[in-house]
Amino acid sequence: MIYKRAAILFSALLGGCIAMAQTGPSVIQLEKGDTSTRLVVGGQPFLILGGELGNSSASNMDYLRPSWEHLRQMNLNTVIAPVYWELLEPEENRFDYTLVDSLIGEASRHGLKLVLLWFGTWKNSMSCYTPVWMKTDSKRFPRTADSAGRSQEIFSAFAQKTLEADKKAFAALMKHIRETDASKRTVILVLVETVIGLLSTGREISGAANALYRAHIPRELSEYLRKNTDRLMPELKKKWEGSGGRTDDSWENVFGQGIGTEEIFQAWYYARYANAVAAAGKKEYDLPMYVNAALPRPGVQPGKYPSAGPLPHLMDIWKAAAPAIDVLSPDFYNPDTRYWCDLYVRAGNPLFIPEMKFDRSVAAKVFLVVGHYKALGFSPFSIESESDASGPRGRSYDILQQLSPVISGRKWLAMEGFLFDGQHKTYTIKMGNYDITCSHYNILPWANGGRDSLWGSTGGLIIQTGPDEFIVAGTGFAATFNHSDPGRVTNIASCDEVKYINGREVLGRRMNGDQDHQGRHVRFATDEWGIQKLKLYNSPKAIE
Repeated sequence: MIYKRAAILFSALLGGCIAMAQTGPSVIQLEKGDTSTRLVVGGQPFLILGGELGNSSASNMDYLRPSWEHLRQMNLNTVIAPVYWELLEPEENRFDYTLVDSLIGEASRHGLKLVLLWFGTWKNSMSCYTPVWMKTDSKRFPRTADSAGRSQEIFSAFAQKTLEADKKAFAALMKHIRETDASKRTVILVLVETVIGLLSTGREISGAANALYRAHIPRELSEYLRKNTDRLMPELKKKWEGSGGRTDDSWENVFGQGIGTEEIFQAWYYARYANAVAAAGKKEYDLPMYVNAALPRPGVQPGKYPSAGPLPHLMDIWKAAAPAIDVLSPDFYNPDTRYWCDLYVRAGNPLFIPEMKFDRSVAAKVFLVVGHYKALGFSPFSIESESDASGPRGRSYDILQQLSPVISGRKWLAMEGFLFDGQHKTYTIKMGNYDITCSHYNILPWANGGRDSLWGSTGGLIIQTGPDEFIVAGTGFAATFNHSDPGRVTNIASCDEVKYINGREVLGRRMNGDQDHQGRHVRFATDEWGIQKLKLYNSPKAIE
C-alpha cells in the first residue's frame, strides 16, 4: 500500500512537472485579447522593437561579430536574422549548426531576443538559398518555368520530395533550437520560408499543377467557404459569389476564369506547403510562426510581382490552408502604411511588421503601428547599417522601451497612435469623456517648419491610464483635450515630464506654463522626443 501511494504521488508530481513545462513561464505564445493579440515570453508580455539584418550579414560570424555591441546600444530588444538552408545542410542529412549557435549565443550575451527567418525553399520567390545538392538535381527537385517555358530557379510547390527535404531540415533546426535555447528563450518567433511568391506566371504550369487546377477545389477549402460565407474578405467574396457561390467544382467554376483564379489556386498550394513545413517544425518546438509577403504596386497583375503569397486579397486562402501559421505579415517598401496595415489586421490577424524600408520615417511610423494597431512588433531592414544609435529611430525605440510594460501589459483604458506628414496633418481621437485633437507640430504658428515646403514624418501615441489621466509620448505633434460635454471646459491640472526606469516612474520637470502653452495643449517639437504625464480637470463652461 505504501509503495502504491508513493507511485501515485510520484505520478501526480510528474504530471504537474509536465504541465508546468507546457504552460509555465518557459512558454512562448501568442495570447489573444478582446481587441488585440500580444506575444508572451516567459510569462511576461513582450513588444518586439526589432531590427532586421541584411540578407547576407548572418552568413559569416566574423563579419557580424563586431556589430553586436552596436546593436545592443541601439535600443533594440530583438534582432531578426536569417538561417540559410544551404549553410545549415551543406550535404544531404549533414547539419551544421555553427551559425545558428553563434546567433543565439551572441544575442543572449547582449541581452537581445531573436526572430529567425527560414531561408528555405523560397526567398523573395527564388530558390537561391536551397543547398547545391538540390539545385543540381532538377529531376528529383523540379523547378517552375516562366511564361516562355524556360526553367527558373524557383522550385515547384507540387514536388513532394522538395517538401519532404524542407520539412526535414526545418524540423532539425527547430529541434536544435529547443535543445539549446528553450530554457533561455532567446528565439521567440520564426518565419517559415521568406516572401513566398511566384514570378512570371499566375500559377505553375506543369502536369501535376494542370491536373489539380482542372480538378475540384480541395474539400478543406469547400468547407471553409461554407462555414465562413459571411466572414470572407470582400476581395474573395466578390469573386466567389460573382461566379455563382459554388463550393464543389473546379477552380475556374468556383472563382471564375482568369489570372486572379490562377493566383488563388497557387496560393492554396503555397500555403499548404508552408503549413506542412511549419507543422513539422512545431512538432519539435512549438514556437509562434509567421509568413510574410512583398506588397504589390497598384494595378500590377499576378506574375509581375511575387504572386500567391500571404497578401490581403488572399488572406482567406492562407487561413484555410495553413492553420499552423499564426501570423500573416507585410514587408513594407510601400509608403501607404495605414492602407496596408488596415488590410492586414482584418479577421483578427495580429499585425507584425518584420521588415520595413529603413528611412527617417520609421521613427514616426513605429508609434502608429504600436499605438493604433497594437502590433506584436516593428522592424526596419538592414539595421546594422545604422551608424547613429541615438538617431531618430533609436530615440523612438527608447520611448517605447520605457512604456513597454504599460503597452504590452495592457495597463490602460485606451491607447491610440498616429502618424503625420504633409498629407496627414491632424487626427481626432475619442477616449473616455474626451475628444483629443492631435496635429503635426508644424501647424503651430511659431513652428518654423510650418512655413517650409517640407513636412517630415512625425508621430506619437496617447495612453489613457485613468478617467482624467493620460500618458502622451512621441515627437513632432501637439495634442488638445476637450470634454465631450459641450457644457464643460477642460483644463490641464498638471503636466510632467516622466521617464520609466526599470518599470519605475521618475518625474522630471513640471511643464505647466510655456511648455503647455499656458494649459492649452501638450506638445513636442519636431526635433524633440519625450514622454509627458497629464492630469485634467473640468469646470462649467458658463460662469455662474
